[in-house]
Amino acid sequence: MERKNVRIHETAEVSDEAVIGEGTSIWHYCQIRERVSIGKNCNFGKGVYVDLDVVIGNNVKAQNRVNIYHGVVIEDDVFLGPSMTFTNDMFPRSFIDNFEVSKTLVKKGASIGANATIICGITIGRYAMVGAGAVVTKDVPDHALVLGNPARVRGFVCECGRKAEFSREINDGKNEMECGKCGKLLEIERAVYESQK
Repeated sequence: MERKNVRIHETAEVSDEAVIGEGTSIWHYCQIRERVSIGKNCNFGKGVYVDLDVVIGNNVKAQNRVNIYHGVVIEDDVFLGPSMTFTNDMFPRSFIDNFEVSKTLVKKGASIGANATIICGITIGRYAMVGAGAVVTKDVPDHALVLGNPARVRGFVCECGRKAEFSREINDGKNEMECGKCGKLLEIERAVYESQK
């Protein structure tokens, strides 16, 4: 399979059945399995594992030793911190061969911190931020900052990654929040905002 302007380190193991977009780099000791789809301009650090049938968008950065298992879909512009891992089986047993894969979706622009664990069957919202070491067991709303084990909403972040602060209540059950760095205004569902208290 022709791969245009793709950099694959000689120690990486990449299936011929994997589709890899232009400008993507796959570094030392990575393993990319069968039927994986990786977009353009991605960067996979040392020792990243991508399981079969995983779908990854454009401009995704996976730091060293990230594990992305079957059933995971990652949209564009996602950051995956060092040694974070996804899971894909809600009821793991070593002696069961026909386990049921629980799907996980990471939406555009989300960031997942180092050593975080993402329990399968959830969605991580657009531009959400998962703190280092967090164990995420349920859906993460758009722009939410989640921390801890189990991870809980502790604030909200802008697309630039900085924390947003409450500005005012607006109609239709939403709060307006303002980024302290770039000044961008966000609309957050009031019920989601209240959940952090």
